[in-house]
Amino acid sequence: MSKFITLAKPIDMSGGFSDFFDSIGMTGAGLVTKGIAAVIAVIAVRMMLQLAGDPKTALRRGSMAVGTLFVAVILAIYGSTLFSTVTNARG
Repeated sequence: MSKFITLAKPIDMSGGFSDFFDSIGMTGAGLVTKGIAAVIAVIAVRMMLQLAGDPKTALRRGSMAVGTLFVAVILAIYGSTLFSTVTNARG
């Protein structure tokens, strides 16, 4: 007879998506923020792949692509904090 080893405490997921997001530590707003950052990152990578043959134009477009990618990374890291200050504002 074999022994079973419990590696993790079972989580009741009968509540649906809210339980799932609680278990991964992300809210719906956080998921939307990460999705927006991912779309911006894909746009930035596409901008990098479509650089022109002219060095001056390529430098300008490449720097814009790097800046866009930087915005996507900052949004992915700090986006939930930025958007939480807007949604919790009191008038």
